[in-house]
Amino acid sequence: MEKLRLMTNNQWRCDENQPEWAILEEDCSASARAKGFARVFCELDPDVVGLQEVSPLMLAELAQNLSEKNKNYAFLWGADTPIAYKPEKLELVNSFFAYHDADIPGLVGEFNNVKTKSYTVAIFRTKASGKQFVFASTHLWWMDSDPESPYYQAGSDEAREYQLGKVLDCVEAFARQYNCPAVIVGDFNAVYNSQALRAAFGRGFLHGHDIATEYADQTNGFHYCYADGYKPYFPEDFSQSIDHILFKYIPENSVLRFDRYYPNYYMPLSDHFPAFVDVKF
Repeated sequence: MEKLRLMTNNQWRCDENQPEWAILEEDCSASARAKGFARVFCELDPDVVGLQEVSPLMLAELAQNLSEKNKNYAFLWGADTPIAYKPEKLELVNSFFAYHDADIPGLVGEFNNVKTKSYTVAIFRTKASGKQFVFASTHLWWMDSDPESPYYQAGSDEAREYQLGKVLDCVEAFARQYNCPAVIVGDFNAVYNSQALRAAFGRGFLHGHDIATEYADQTNGFHYCYADGYKPYFPEDFSQSIDHILFKYIPENSVLRFDRYYPNYYMPLSDHFPAFVDVKF
């Protein structure tokens, strides 16, 4: 079996420095933050990365910084949810991309703000062993179903379940077609016990945290980093995480490690810390 490191990384879509950051003599522009993201790639050395909230400028800046560090990654276009992978280790066999539906049957309102919610699916073949696997990166609807929340929009939980269901359908179809394991990573904007994840578990998907045999991080990987500045990370329970890694059709004991990465330099890069798994296919 071949060991691979698979990562999910929401990079906070922000191309230009914001006024309140400039007042603090900080820089949250894409060009400034790309250096930090490239450093993460160098330090963690992932084989495949599902990205979210990535603008064309941010992707170009990341690619340039990785190239300057002699790190060879190929990028599969996917609007805000592209996929990065190591072409020396992996061959891209097939791919699919779709925006999540803004109009959802039975719900009132729109559930895709300016087409930032999408999913990108890749089928990879490992060059060393010839084994194949499906890998998907997604970003689901973000607003809250709690009427007390300032970000309330009725039907938001149902919208996330519906959108994730579309991803599950697509990934399962490819996994059956290629007779291989499937992985879905991304920013689900839904906690572990959410309606969306319960539906995924009901369809036989397993969380990397739950099936890791060597180590499972217990934190939520999320902190304050927005247009008005950022704050230090204060660990919270894993159950409040919204960045997830799900598996199906994977052999028992294949997931070795589920972890998150918390270097201090990452604090001003994004509100989401990277999560990753080490797996054997």
